Amino acid sequence: MIVLSEHVDYWNHVGWKDPFSSSFYSDRQSAYGRRFGLDSVYTPQMVVDGSEEFVGSDQDAAKKAFARAISAQKIAVHLSAISVESGTLRAHLEAAPLPASPGKPSTEVYVVVALNRAESQVARGENAGRTLAHTAVAQSMTKVGETRPGEGFNQDIRLKLKAGLNPDNLRLVAFVQEAHQGRVLGAAAQPVK
Repeated sequence: MIVLSEHVDYWNHVGWKDPFSSSFYSDRQSAYGRRFGLDSVYTPQMVVDGSEEFVGSDQDAAKKAFARAISAQKIAVHLSAISVESGTLRAHLEAAPLPASPGKPSTEVYVVVALNRAESQVARGENAGRTLAHTAVAQSMTKVGETRPGEGFNQDIRLKLKAGLNPDNLRLVAFVQEAHQGRVLGAAAQPVK
């Protein structure tokens, strides 16, 4: 199982700014909301395999969604040759071809640099005074390509890291997803060292 925390920025108006938040992740959540036919977006929300969503604290729904995701057939995705030099992360990414089938949508290939562990000190709002622990916090999400049914993906990746990130606390995640934030068809994760 590969986990990513995408911190939305729409709570930043309550007097405390989440240091890991981004409008990019709020936009992604809104796109999922439209895709799932939701009247509005909410937190905490969990999206599993791009196929289903539910309140993130619903353990029963999570277990069922995980079981369905694990049983779904995936394409192979591999990350290799990961290195960091002068603030740039380099890696090689390969994804197996999608089965050729008429009417299948194209896919998008993404790479994510995420913090393994992070903390934030909340100054205001309903969590004021608390220290929140976070896992797999997305720092950047970059679309690196597209594929069509019958095509694989094979590319060297170069990503500029945010200043001050410790490579020992990073993971690199790659995933292939149907266009417009559809179903996740394959994924891989590797530590960055």
